[in-house]
Amino acid sequence: MRGRAVRHTGTRFFSFLLLIWLAVGLLAAGQRHYFDSSPTNCAGWGTIAVTAIAGPLNYMGVNPKVDDCTLPQPSQ
Repeated sequence: MRGRAVRHTGTRFFSFLLLIWLAVGLLAAGQRHYFDSSPTNCAGWGTIAVTAIAGPLNYMGVNPKVDDCTLPQPSQ
């Protein structure tokens, strides 16, 4: 029974850290003004996503950007 409680606490702690990590990444995206205008292409959305995923690394010099992305076209 004790092992189950320890596992549940570890999962809760990891989830909390993940939420904090993503919140810091979204804060960095906001400070870079990525939300000021709506992204019009997948590169804009991709840059916001990778900035959020990078989290606190943004404050250590990481500046992730997606310059180009090509969406697959349907077959003819």
